[in-house]
Amino acid sequence: MKLSVIVPVYNMAADQKLEYCLNSLINQTISDYEIIAVDDCSTDYSWDILQDYEQRYPGKFKAIHSPVNKKQGGAKNIGLAAAKGEWLGFIDSDDWVTADFYEKLLRKAEATGADMVGCDYHLTQEHSMAVGQVVPSNQISQTGKLDKEKYRSLILDGGSLVVKIYRREIIMGYPNRFPENIFYEDNAISNSWMLRAKHFEYIPEPLYYYYQHETSTVHTITEQRCQDRMEAARIMIKEAKEFGFLEEYRQEIEFSFTVLFYINTLLSYMAGVKHPKYSFVKSLGKEMKESFPAFMHNAYYQERIHEEEKKLTAMQMKSTLYFMGYYKLLWTYRNFRKRITKRITKTTSQ
Repeated sequence: MKLSVIVPVYNMAADQKLEYCLNSLINQTISDYEIIAVDDCSTDYSWDILQDYEQRYPGKFKAIHSPVNKKQGGAKNIGLAAAKGEWLGFIDSDDWVTADFYEKLLRKAEATGADMVGCDYHLTQEHSMAVGQVVPSNQISQTGKLDKEKYRSLILDGGSLVVKIYRREIIMGYPNRFPENIFYEDNAISNSWMLRAKHFEYIPEPLYYYYQHETSTVHTITEQRCQDRMEAARIMIKEAKEFGFLEEYRQEIEFSFTVLFYINTLLSYMAGVKHPKYSFVKSLGKEMKESFPAFMHNAYYQERIHEEEKKLTAMQMKSTLYFMGYYKLLWTYRNFRKRITKRITKTTSQ
């Protein structure tokens, strides 16, 4: 078997989202591949849809039902245990791909000897093959036989897991699997996989459609989602220590942890949670300071973090109470300006 594509599924039956994803996989231009769809204990009729596809496409489509909800990481692990392919790929069940997506990635791998291949993707809000907002997932400078400089670049800008295929040994020869029962599972494990690759290739062409909707993980902010992101970052550091690459790539991993664990969590929590808790924000800052006391002096932090974000994080490090008060006033002021601007625009257009 050349390729196994693993699809974690949870409550994707509405609006034919799941069928749109699965049809894009069924109609791939390669023949030697399998689709393993794992239903993560859905409460809608997603499992019925998967069983129907298994009956219609025997030998190509395999449906597996998890009796317990383990979130995407758990569903992916179930799929990995069943996968037979020389290459492994993943796709979110509300996304879809071009018909030649896997053919192009595999052809690139065979032509170059790469053991990891990726491409760009679209951001889209409609179920169509129209080109949406194109997002470059990687850079040409990261490709070829991997050395320390390229590994550093991949840790900083590794791109999305779902737009890549991996030679089987990278994943299956690795003792750890996705963390279960949390979101952001890809962030926890991706560095460990990338540092096992020897040769990376990249097709600067958008072949993957990333569907944007209100229930997407990136658009749903709760305290639990923030806790999940923090836990994923902790696992990322644990992996780096366990497999001995923390010190060699300390600056890159420190910065990645800072963004994932602290900055993204802090700002999304304050903006997305209706009633932010002082205790949560204070403990977040405390753990960040304990994990990497000098994170604000990191060269990547200085170069890549926006000045306003630096101001806010420095403020929170000094005083959580002052930070939360300032943030609330800032948020109120900006919402007020938006309302006034909208009102003026409406008035002048009449």
